[in-house]
Amino acid sequence: MTPQVRAFFDKATNTVSYVVREPEGSACAIIDSVLDYDPAAGRTSTDSADEIIAWIEAEGLRTEWILESHVHADHLSAAPYLQEKLGGKIGIGENITLVQDTFGKVFNEGTEFQRDGSQFDALFKDGDIFMVGQMRGDVLFTPGHTPACMTYVIGDAGFVGDTLFMPDFGTARCDFPGGSSEELYNSIQKILVLSDATWIFVGHDYKAPGRDEFAWETTVGEQKALNVHVGEGRPVEDFVAMRDQRDATLGMPRLILPSLQVNMRAGHMPEPDEDGNVFLKVPVNKL
Repeated sequence: MTPQVRAFFDKATNTVSYVVREPEGSACAIIDSVLDYDPAAGRTSTDSADEIIAWIEAEGLRTEWILESHVHADHLSAAPYLQEKLGGKIGIGENITLVQDTFGKVFNEGTEFQRDGSQFDALFKDGDIFMVGQMRGDVLFTPGHTPACMTYVIGDAGFVGDTLFMPDFGTARCDFPGGSSEELYNSIQKILVLSDATWIFVGHDYKAPGRDEFAWETTVGEQKALNVHVGEGRPVEDFVAMRDQRDATLGMPRLILPSLQVNMRAGHMPEPDEDGNVFLKVPVNKL
């Protein structure tokens, strides 16, 4: 089955969010939504999420799932806001508990912060199946960028999050806590054994040198042949050496500190104080 896919590109974070709908029927899923955040002002807005909501309502769709490919370090999730407006269940990979444990310590969260994934409605395991109306979704465990990364294969389309980028840009970094370049390589192989005709929808695009337009749609066949990091059967040893060397030169994402605190809570803000004020922490020399 070939789903209909509508992409929403957020230029502020280079994130691509997707609405995936069944070809016949009204059911849909939202993947990797964005809550707008101004770090200088510490202010959120819902413009990006409202664009998704308006489109879903105009199309008369029923939201069944709000999916996260992983705990994003470069943007805040709008999952709770979307759920309030549209319904649906929030899902992520079961290894969210590892991320919560790691960053619960980084941000010195107290015992009130639950590290069992209970903030989410569904915790997926490798090989799980879910339905979007009459359309089947399969879950692939694809860690490496983070320990909780998942790929969602819905019909003949794979939503890979940050595991793969467009072929001319390559692959995701692996230097966050719990990341592993060797695991990422092995995860990518799980994706590349899918049919060459399988559509691949990436979570970000940064316009590789020489390309004028943003892009987010490719195929397994194109990734196998053309990906500058893993194409043409590049061996794991070469990939690990390249990835680790490249990652050592990268700075932290601009929104990593607010993003991790919010996204490990399924998009919810930390609990407010007695006056209703919400605060995000800035750990010093922790990342």
